[in-house]
Amino acid sequence: MMRPTLAFSCIILSAAAASLAQAPPNPGGPQPGRVFCEQSVSYGIADPATVSEPYRAFLGAWSDAAWDIKTCAALVVANVDSEGTASIIYAYGPLESSVRVTGGTLHGTGLIRDGELRFQNSDGTQFAFRSGIADLIGRMTTPNGQSYEATFKKVL
Repeated sequence: MMRPTLAFSCIILSAAAASLAQAPPNPGGPQPGRVFCEQSVSYGIADPATVSEPYRAFLGAWSDAAWDIKTCAALVVANVDSEGTASIIYAYGPLESSVRVTGGTLHGTGLIRDGELRFQNSDGTQFAFRSGIADLIGRMTTPNGQSYEATFKKVL
């Protein structure tokens, strides 16, 4: 009598466990909001299979970068079309909460040409990113000619 009840319980528990199992997240689907440089950013990343091979290395969310001792930065490359136009979100802000640096986000487009993603913000600051071994190497040049370099790590 105990064995049939135990077997039945195991079947019920197995079915319950299977119904609770979740499929892995869709890499092309919407991602939950995330805080980059004290800026809340919601984004979705295109399915890599839909992006041309030369542009796939740029696709994703990139963070943990600092232009200087006060300013952090992050970049989301949400999609790249067949001609190299990238949909981007660029976030910047204080490297730590005690530092007074104005932060913000830029939603826009960039162009990938000759292995480099480039865009510019409204004050004329220019940004260029190239693929490293596992990271993106970013360069920022201000309108007055100051230049900074930072390494952006891929967010998993």
